[in-house]
Formats: sequence, C-alpha cells, structure tokens
Amino acid sequence: MRRLFPLATEPSAPSAAAESAVSASQDREWGLDELADAYAYPDRPRSATGAYLRANMVSSLDGAAHHDGRSKPLSSETDMRIFGMLRGLADAVVVGAETVRQEGYRPARAREAFAERRAALGQAPAPAIAVVTASLELDFSAPLFTEPLVPTVVITGAQAAEERVEAARAAGARVVRAGVGPSGRVDVAAIPAALAELGHTRLLTEGGPRLLAQFVTAGVLDELCLAVAPLMVAGDAARIANGPLVMEPERFALASVLEDAGFLFTRYRRIYP
Repeated sequence: MRRLFPLATEPSAPSAAAESAVSASQDREWGLDELADAYAYPDRPRSATGAYLRANMVSSLDGAAHHDGRSKPLSSETDMRIFGMLRGLADAVVVGAETVRQEGYRPARAREAFAERRAALGQAPAPAIAVVTASLELDFSAPLFTEPLVPTVVITGAQAAEERVEAARAAGARVVRAGVGPSGRVDVAAIPAALAELGHTRLLTEGGPRLLAQFVTAGVLDELCLAVAPLMVAGDAARIANGPLVMEPERFALASVLEDAGFLFTRYRRIYP
C-alpha cells in the first residue's frame, strides 16, 4: 500500500518528518495503528446531530456497488483490513435490514489491536450493530441478536408494530424509534442524533445503497470512504447510493487516497459552510 494523497513532500533538510513522509509514500504494508491514525474520527463533530457519520463502500470501475447481489466479490484483502479497521474505530455500525439479510451480518467482535485505543476513548470493546428497519422483519434467533458482545440496536419508525418491537427487545436488542411521522418509515435524518443519545457519536454506515442514498438526501453524511476496485462487472447493479435525486448536490473535499494492487482507497469529507 502507498499513499497517493496528501502528497508526501520531503523538506530540504533531512528530518524525522521527512523520513516519515517518504516512508508513507512507499509501497509497503501499513500497520493497523498507522491506518487507525490516518482514519481517526475528528475530536468534535461539526454537524448539528452531535455525531459524525462516516460511510464505507466499495465500487467497481463501472460504478457497481455489488456483484451478483453481494459486495464481497469486489473486495480485496487490503479492503477487508480497512473494513475491519474502520469498525475498530466506530461506536456503532449502521446498516439497512436488507443488507443484513443479504450479507449475513454477524455481531462485531472485539479486537485486541484496538482494545487500548477504544478504552482510552471510553468506547465499548466492540461497536454495536444498528439495523435500520421499518417493518422489523428480522430473524431474532440469528447470531446478530443472540451472540453480540454489545447489544444490537434496532432503529425503526414511530408506527412499528408493537409485537415486533417486543420481539426485538425479548431478543436483547435496544429499540430506537427515529421519527414521529404517521407513515411508519424511519426518518433517517434523525438516526445520528438518536444514536448520539445512546452515546454512539462515532458512526459508520456500510450501506446498503438505498440507506446511503437516504443519508445523502437527508444531508447527514459527514464522510465517505470509497474503495474503487480495478474491476469491470457490467450488469445492472445499483450504484453505492441508490435512491431519489438530491436537489442540491452536496460537495465533499478529498482527504486522502491510498493505493494497493490497483485498488484506490479514497476518503472524502463534507464541506461545511
């Protein structure tokens, strides 16, 4: 892996900083601590929600968010390392119910490599998985609910069926109602603030494309980590954000680019006025 941006510049006089900059641009394996420092959450979220919402997605060269219904065929070993590292930094991983079903989501696990860092920040040993679902049509006997180190969070709408809410709670999940409208839909704009109230301010969403599109439309996405795979898949797969058109496009600034075996690992941060 090597860093392409920000560019590593070497000062005229030799120094530790110069050696570090040159080292960062060389093609080599990065340690988890080094990656974690590069992707660290900001100390203070700038959004009014009280949380910082980061998305992590992968796309083929021709814009597909998955191949044959799953994102894993587009991934790589380095992509999975970054995937795990981003989870290691988060308080909660926010994911749509359809993605939970398609990808066979399991609870996040505690990793020794992040134990000291998480303890210093007052985080739980592992991030909570927060599932967004209006219907609560979930398998509450699955490991996601029966084996979590940190209780799984179920985010639903104001009109969710009470029997499904009780089934979720009986399975050990924490139920959060986001939004108060009569439609029964989850108000995604309310999700970051709702999770912040639970103490989860470092948020990571892994999709799917419909959920990410809703976050974008709601104007609550702070950062996008996008892995571009050197693959062409054709077909009719969705883009990473698949939903209604944003009336006024939100501008993001490039924060960093890493490259490994042809994969580009980009990071974009929202530009605030």
